[in-house]
Amino acid sequence: MSLSEFALIERFFTGLGAERGDVTLGCGDDAALVEVGGTTLALAVDTMIEDVHFPADAPPASIGHKLLAVNLSDLAAMGAEPAWALLALTLPAVDENWLTAMRGGLDALARTHGLALIGGDTTRGERLTASLFVGGPVDNPLRRDGARPGDVLWVSGWPGEAAAGLACWQAGERGDDVAPLIERLHRPTPRIALGRALRGLATAAVDVSDGLLADAAHLCERSGVAATVRGADVPLSPALAARGGAALDYALSGGDDYELLFTAPADAGEAVRRRAVDAGVAVTPIGAITAGAAAVTVVGADGAPLVAGRTGYRHFDGNGK
Repeated sequence: MSLSEFALIERFFTGLGAERGDVTLGCGDDAALVEVGGTTLALAVDTMIEDVHFPADAPPASIGHKLLAVNLSDLAAMGAEPAWALLALTLPAVDENWLTAMRGGLDALARTHGLALIGGDTTRGERLTASLFVGGPVDNPLRRDGARPGDVLWVSGWPGEAAAGLACWQAGERGDDVAPLIERLHRPTPRIALGRALRGLATAAVDVSDGLLADAAHLCERSGVAATVRGADVPLSPALAARGGAALDYALSGGDDYELLFTAPADAGEAVRRRAVDAGVAVTPIGAITAGAAAVTVVGADGAPLVAGRTGYRHFDGNGK
């Protein structure tokens, strides 16, 4: 059986190299944390590959946007401020029109968040591949390992839209009814303002990249707790709800939304909602953190366990988006 992404990282790369006193958080979270001159920096890198992380026929401007958005989402999950980026781009060939459009999507989102591209590398290869390294300062960072029994589990926005959008895109659906889903697929919104607002209030956070259940499990594993998700409370947007019986499965298991999944004390609900309003993002309490092994249980309105169609995206076992 092949190793999972996280088992691979743990076995081959965690602890690699020198031990440094300026590293306060290494592998295992949405971003690493290092101390430089009395400032904490959050550092993250993500790679996107054609026909793995985006359709080959996706609009090039949306590819530039999404490449930055998925990395900014990692900073959002730490409560960090975006500042710098390095780009590594592998191209099968030079298409100036494609590059101009892709650059435009990347540039627009970078300017929105005050981020500067300061360097990188370009090379030729058989498959379009783009990696982006991002960094920025953070005070009182959010982490995955702070959830405690009794905390409430919250999610921002409407998970599942991007996965449904991918299904629509692949099926050739392009109507007005599915346009919001496809927009979420191609142009996710990194929750930077919400991440900042949750500092000092949320006890743990993770971005929803692999799927709500999968990423809830990652948070639980790092915190040494379990979670119960109330399926009936998971928010479904009107466009997603229109997909019928598949809607909840998309919301629980679909990746690529880049919403924030976070925990907060049970008595902090009013404060969470107030800060979310200030950040301009809807948030919904969907479950609770409990004692126990790192497991996530989904229950229906009657409290009986529900079984999701799948738990989320995994890179190395054939379970794709």
